[in-house]
Amino acid sequence: MLTISAAEVDHALTFPGLVETLRAAFRDGAVQPVRHHHTVERPDGAASTLLLMPAWTDFNAAGTSADGHIGVKIVTVSPDNNAVGKPAVMGLYLLLDGATGEPEAMIDGQRLTQWRTACASALAASYLAREDASRLLVVGAGALSPFLAKAHSAVRPITTIRIWNRTPANAEKVAAKLRAEGFAATAASDLDAELGQADIVSSATITTTPLIKGALLKPGTHVDLVGGFTPDMRESDDDAIARARVYVDTRAGATKEAGDIVQPLASGVLKAQAIVADLHELARGQKKGRQSPGEITLFKSVGAALEDLAAGIAVYKALKSGGVGE
Repeated sequence: MLTISAAEVDHALTFPGLVETLRAAFRDGAVQPVRHHHTVERPDGAASTLLLMPAWTDFNAAGTSADGHIGVKIVTVSPDNNAVGKPAVMGLYLLLDGATGEPEAMIDGQRLTQWRTACASALAASYLAREDASRLLVVGAGALSPFLAKAHSAVRPITTIRIWNRTPANAEKVAAKLRAEGFAATAASDLDAELGQADIVSSATITTTPLIKGALLKPGTHVDLVGGFTPDMRESDDDAIARARVYVDTRAGATKEAGDIVQPLASGVLKAQAIVADLHELARGQKKGRQSPGEITLFKSVGAALEDLAAGIAVYKALKSGGVGE
């Protein structure tokens, strides 16, 4: 069994390559049981959460188990970790042979998640952002921020990247890191002004007060919402939902877990039938993406075990063969 570090994940994958891997995965499908949530009580301090996200190759669809795989992402969320200088979210990905169950690889879960999340957003943008989209606004300066910037730049001709964060120094750190890699990135101070200029807005925060104001978006903008992963979190306001054609990664996940979808559904601002498509339907050509240059599109991502499985297989195959993933 291979033990694969974050650095090895970085070596194995490319942004254009993983976008296409995910496109094929959403087209072909996989078996994705409902993710498990378990509360781990502690006698002192906040409880931790254990998350299990299994998936495996859809052998009925594929017709063979010769190249099949089983995977499970194991994640813990421990709020008190910040006090001891450790990340609150820890994770790993276990990849197994689909026919025998033999362990094939143990992969750094945090890095795999960063890659697949950013590339799922870029996959959506390949259907929903204007072909000439060149100005990207990234809202939030967490670990995912540079991945989103690079993934969107892999599918659209991005020439300007602006990073906004509540703490300006953190936005500058992300921008400096991107500049060191050759991207034209700078920190932004006025979020509202940036919203009115961006061609793509990619937001990865855990805010419960919407930051993305629909009234400020210019015609033709594509909004990519990544951060809010509970029904109480929300990154966009009602105006953004009302003005946009709305898409999701998976209907089942977004309509149950994402506040940006759950809350507008509950209030009536968004009707379930108004969710135009999910990534399965877009990848299979069953539903269309952007219809005109002037429309506003909005994509809400909550994450899917299918994405982890596809990315994990890509990493494993690349490193096993000694090459870089495609």
